[in-house]
Amino acid sequence: MCANYVPSRPERLQQHFGVAPPDSSFKEEIYPEYMAPMIRPPRADAVIGDRACALGMFGVVPHWAKDTTIARNTYNARTETVAEKPSYRNAFKRGQFCIIPAQSIFEPCYETGKAVRWEIADADGEQLGIAGIWEVKKEGPNGLPLLSFSMLTINADEHPLMKRFHKPGDEKRMVIILHPEQYDEWLHCPFDEADRFYTPYPAERLAAKPAPKGGKKAAQDILPGL
Repeated sequence: MCANYVPSRPERLQQHFGVAPPDSSFKEEIYPEYMAPMIRPPRADAVIGDRACALGMFGVVPHWAKDTTIARNTYNARTETVAEKPSYRNAFKRGQFCIIPAQSIFEPCYETGKAVRWEIADADGEQLGIAGIWEVKKEGPNGLPLLSFSMLTINADEHPLMKRFHKPGDEKRMVIILHPEQYDEWLHCPFDEADRFYTPYPAERLAAKPAPKGGKKAAQDILPGL
C-alpha cells in the first residue's frame, strides 16, 4: 500500500523517463486527491516509445463517481481484484496503463510499537517507475475532464524489506516498481498479459530509512521546468 509519496522532479521526468514535465506545478509530497505527474501514451495509436506526461489525481475517479472524494479510497488497486472492482475494471480492461514517476514512497513501520513513517527509495538514487492504471472522467470539477490514476499493488508477505511495513497481522502489500526497460512494454501491454509484470522489486535495489512527518517542505510546490 502507498498513500503518500514524493513525485519525480521536473528535470528528472525529462532525464529518467524521457518526457516533458506538465505545464502546471504540483506538490513536493503527494496524498490522495492531489494532482501529480503520470506517464502514458499520448494517444490510442501511439507507437512504442512515444510517452507523454500529464497531471492526474492520485486515486482513480471513475465516470460514475459523484465527486473526487472517492480518490481517498482508490489510490491503490490490488492486482488480484483490479479486473473486477467497479472503480478500476473499465480502466484495466481498456489497457489504460500508466507509470507514476516517484523519487520515493512512504510506508508506516510498527517495529518500535508505534507507527513510524519510513521513506523507501532506489538504492542508487534513481527514480521509481510505479505501474498504475489511469482513468478519465469527462465532467470533473468545474465541468472539465479529469485524469486520475491508481498504483497497482501485489502481496509482499515474503519480501525482505516491504514485509516490515504496516500493522502486525495485516497482509503486507507493495507497489509494482518497473525496471526502465519495461516502461514501454507496460504502457502498451494487453490487459490480459499484465500479470507478467506482477513481480516484487528486488529488496537489494531499495533503501529505506525513518522519515518522520513534519516541516514545511511538504507544502511547497515543485515548479515545472526547474
